[in-house]
Amino acid sequence: MLRERAEPVTRMNESPAGNVTETSKYQEKTETSSGDSEGHANSSRSGQAVDAPEAPAPAQPDRRAQARSPGLLSRVRARFPAIGEIAEAATLFGLTAFFLFYGLVPIFGGDGLGLVGADEPRYAQVAREMLTRRDYVTPVLWAHPWLEKPALYYWRAMFAFREFGVHDWSARLPSASFAFMLVVLIYLHIRRFRNGGQLDAALITASCAAVLSFARGASTDMQLAAPFCIGMLGWYAWYETNSKFWLFDIYFFVGAATLAKGPIAPVMALVIIGIFAGLRREWSLFRRSLWWPGIVLYFAMVLPWFIAVQLRNPTFLRIFFLEHNLERFATDRFEHYHPFWYYVPVMLLGLTPWAVIAATAFVDAVGGSFNEWRVRRAKILYVGHGRAGDAFPEFLVLWALVPIVFFSFSESKLPGYILPAVPPLTILAGDYLNRIRGRGLKPWLLVLHAVLTGILTMFVLLMPLHLHNPEAVPPRIAIIAAGMVGVAATVFILITVARFGLKRLRIATMTPMVILLLYIFGIGPVFGIGPLPNTKRNINLMDMTYSARPLAQILDQISPTPAIVAVWHVRRDVQYGLSFYRNQRTVNYDVGITVSDPPLSAGPGPHGVVVDDVKEGSSAEQMGLRRLIGDELVAVNGQPVLNAADFYAIRRGWKPGVKLEFEVLDPRIPDKAPQFASGTMQDGIPGRQHLLVIPESSAAELRQTLQGRRYEPLFTYPAQNLVVYEVMAGDSGTAVRSR
Repeated sequence: MLRERAEPVTRMNESPAGNVTETSKYQEKTETSSGDSEGHANSSRSGQAVDAPEAPAPAQPDRRAQARSPGLLSRVRARFPAIGEIAEAATLFGLTAFFLFYGLVPIFGGDGLGLVGADEPRYAQVAREMLTRRDYVTPVLWAHPWLEKPALYYWRAMFAFREFGVHDWSARLPSASFAFMLVVLIYLHIRRFRNGGQLDAALITASCAAVLSFARGASTDMQLAAPFCIGMLGWYAWYETNSKFWLFDIYFFVGAATLAKGPIAPVMALVIIGIFAGLRREWSLFRRSLWWPGIVLYFAMVLPWFIAVQLRNPTFLRIFFLEHNLERFATDRFEHYHPFWYYVPVMLLGLTPWAVIAATAFVDAVGGSFNEWRVRRAKILYVGHGRAGDAFPEFLVLWALVPIVFFSFSESKLPGYILPAVPPLTILAGDYLNRIRGRGLKPWLLVLHAVLTGILTMFVLLMPLHLHNPEAVPPRIAIIAAGMVGVAATVFILITVARFGLKRLRIATMTPMVILLLYIFGIGPVFGIGPLPNTKRNINLMDMTYSARPLAQILDQISPTPAIVAVWHVRRDVQYGLSFYRNQRTVNYDVGITVSDPPLSAGPGPHGVVVDDVKEGSSAEQMGLRRLIGDELVAVNGQPVLNAADFYAIRRGWKPGVKLEFEVLDPRIPDKAPQFASGTMQDGIPGRQHLLVIPESSAAELRQTLQGRRYEPLFTYPAQNLVVYEVMAGDSGTAVRSR
């Protein structure tokens, strides 16, 4: 009882009474050595005065003392402390803005890279349609409810579209702005509670590969990670100060994270806090964390949208909670399977170029936390204090481990799932560098960190050659040149740290990072100053290789909207990208249903084909046919389907706009009456004239697919190995465009 009440207010770098933290040990060593030096100097001077009473010889200038004397800049900072704070804030905002926004917005590096992947154009299109419909409740994609994710990203993207227009770069502003907020609040939090390592922690967070890349994505990952991490920092601030003011952070920001991706945010927060309380034997943390104004705030933020979307869309709970939360975790239904250890290399890559420092800091924090845990379990406890040692490293370790371990058990794994585990590791890295600044980093760790940065530099320099020809090994001279630049980056870091100390490791590592970003995105434009065109080749090449934007611009010149564009056998990012940039749904020849013949062991009675799969994002999924997976399809529009050949023959006649009714049986319940599912097909082979985009490898299959149709190639798109055809109408030879 007395121990629970003994909760003094301490800063994170202060040790409770009766304890000596690692920081204080370092300070003690420094003070002792400096004190000894002063003592020897005084003894020497006093000895001179006694043994040699005659007048001393003229003193010679001490060159070493002069070398150690503070320079003009140091004296100015000592005289005017505010200058140092202003310089630190300018460094923070300048470098963070560069890492997160350069090459993203038109006025600062240009928007050279279009939307990539399947999620970016899809989420951006959902936000555009919600803005057009002025609907803030139901996410819609091509006029169909899209209930995979909550609405936070869509709301923020709608605001960006309304203020800046519908662009690919404005679709990315929600992630970039949240990442910027996270970095700044990490700086302020560490400055308030663990002064000294705040700039390292903040800039390591901004410049690591995971934050730098996800901050530039039109996706929901940063919408979860940033507010979740801000909320966890707020909770620990409450733990240190016992001030209810800080509890506002966790309730508000975890509520925002819930609106970004759902219940995973409060679940992770509860697990982290629960393990932390258990290891420290402070079970009262749960009770004291319950703050009724915060609980009201959380549910006031979360419940209105969840209730409203469920009332408008009765299938929301099944689609969102069962399919896209529980089923995504427990099964490989969405084809994102990876081995259990998948997140170890993903995390190391995400922490690049700071992976060595972060891993070392993590191991150091684990060792310190384990030692404190053993002391707390011993019979001889800390005297006079109920809260043993510095709990911040232990909290950060748990915060980093819980998302990684939790999602390692998931059958579906994507890199963005563990983004909330990155900030605690970067904070540990920044704090670790601050604590060892006096004694320095071990030489082999410094060399390993410098070599990793050099390897990163080498690979980034070789990237354009890989994009030009992915199958070929870059020329030897290019490898040698890139290797020499990588060695130069390595040597630069080593010399800088050797000359100026560990405090310059941050700027020594970020200098190659800044150069690499300029190499990728080119130089300019910068707030009205035009770009250097010759420096934009790499980002233009990446745009052509990974984004559908350049292809959409070509198609618009040939056949402007609303002419039909169809795809077949292409990647989903091509289909969704063309749809976003043309603001028109791209038709897919593949309707998205895969079936197989009934098993030979099937018993008596009517049997149809087994529905094996319904592709994600297909028209069949939008019709609600995913729930038919595993069932037997016995008829389509009353026409019997006895085998797979019958089904594919019927499917050949499906066109966009055709109404279909599917009769299915559940083989697991033999006596169950047939069930019916119906809807309007939006995919298939259009009867009207259209443009068709296919991979070069599928060109030979067109003859059978387009029997009786006239078509001809228009051009090839080598950057993505695609061919564009012009397909005439089924009953006409009229061209899509005038020749």
